[in-house]
Amino acid sequence: MLELPLNTDFTHKVVVVTGAGGVLCGTMARAFAQAGAKVAALDLNQEAVEKLAEEVQAEGFILRGYRANVLEAEELEEIHQQILSDLGPCDILVNGAGGNNPRATTDNEYHHERTEGQKTFFDLEPNGVDFVFKLNFQGTLLPTQVFARDMAERKSGCILNVSSMNAYVPLTKIPAYSGAKAAVSNFTQWLATHFAGTGIRCNAIAPGFLLSNQNRALLFQEDGTPTPRTSKILAGTPMRRFVEGEELLGAVFFLCDDCAASAITGVVLPIDGGYSAYSGV
Repeated sequence: MLELPLNTDFTHKVVVVTGAGGVLCGTMARAFAQAGAKVAALDLNQEAVEKLAEEVQAEGFILRGYRANVLEAEELEEIHQQILSDLGPCDILVNGAGGNNPRATTDNEYHHERTEGQKTFFDLEPNGVDFVFKLNFQGTLLPTQVFARDMAERKSGCILNVSSMNAYVPLTKIPAYSGAKAAVSNFTQWLATHFAGTGIRCNAIAPGFLLSNQNRALLFQEDGTPTPRTSKILAGTPMRRFVEGEELLGAVFFLCDDCAASAITGVVLPIDGGYSAYSGV
């Protein structure tokens, strides 16, 4: 059981969470269920969301797992119909699917410091860059096209996107991921404006540095010692630590609460231990 940060009651709400097979979005899905929502957990990894569903249902809450490719519109629509039958129309959509790919990552931070055999900017694979942009941007756009229809018809609802601190200041080595998350932030503002007259609010969170399976190789050596990149990150973070996944929940609940955040739309909220506030001196 999670220790929920706010006493927000999402009873009778249907919450769809993409990327719920991962640790961060799986935690969000579990938290919404504990707060009374009926949760649809979507991920390409069917085994992961089914395991999550078993655990949450055993605790007495409502969560169902669905295998979903967020880049396949027809597949998403089929799952939408299943969710309508199983749980009802979507009230809250959390677009959490995303990530980086080694094919879109350089080995060197600075080109002039490159060494023989390293993958440089000039070696980045176009299909890798394309995959990262599609996963993060289209992986947010397509689920919104499918599930926000429920909200538009009822003139009520909330969309929460997952951006990143990379959207504010691009990080070395990961140009595609940084650019894609900047697109997610911009799209969040676009959606907020587009849906402003429909009763739908759209916001985003921008997590700072979290340790995940996707970035572990960038942050720690195989023997568990921190990489130089980790030292740089912590030196630039006033709280001098990584953000924990459960520390995102307070912002998630607040932004998705129609009462607490009724006039808040188009916001991208950093959750970064002070990283965005620190000048380095």
